Parts: sequence; C-alpha cells; structure tokens
Amino acid sequence: MTCLAEELSLASEKAGEKLWRLPMEESYWDSMKSGIADMVNTGGRAGGSILAALFLKQFVDEKIPWAHLDVAGPVWNEKKSCATGFAVPTLVEWILKHSSEASS
Repeated sequence: MTCLAEELSLASEKAGEKLWRLPMEESYWDSMKSGIADMVNTGGRAGGSILAALFLKQFVDEKIPWAHLDVAGPVWNEKKSCATGFAVPTLVEWILKHSSEASS
C-alpha cells in the first residue's frame, strides 16, 4: 500500500505537474505559539507552506491520511491575470485512480 504523498506524486507526474514533499519541521511550530490563544494561524513568512501544514495537522485525526497542497503561489498567473488551475489535474488523476479502484 502506498502512502498518500506517494499517490499524489504519481498523480502529479501523470498530470504533468510538479510537486515535491516538504518536511514537517516540528521546530517551526514554536513560531505559532501564543501567549493569549491556543496558537496563531501564521508563523511569519519563513516556512509558510510548512507552517500551514503544521497548522492543519492540529485538526486532523492521526488515523486519517491527509495532505496539504500549497497552491497559493502557482495558482495565479500574474502576467495573464488569470487562474492557472494548478493542482486540479493532479487531483483529478488521483480521484480517477481511486474511483476505478472502488468500482473494480
């Protein structure tokens, strides 16, 4: 059985998109600590994608496979002032794979 990260990587290759797995650097969590709340929802500019994943991790049961696809940068084409649809082909490939597995 493959892990979700591997499945998404394979789907992105088939879709012709580039993804790479970032580390879940737990030491970044320190920048999200708060003196007045459970946590802050941003830890600054450095490590933004990793911080976003660490934030989401707080709300997902350990038994549930999950992934954070940070599309904030590549989802918009500044030169053309339009959305790119980045990650949609990857997710479609992943869904198609799982829907064909479910039907067989």
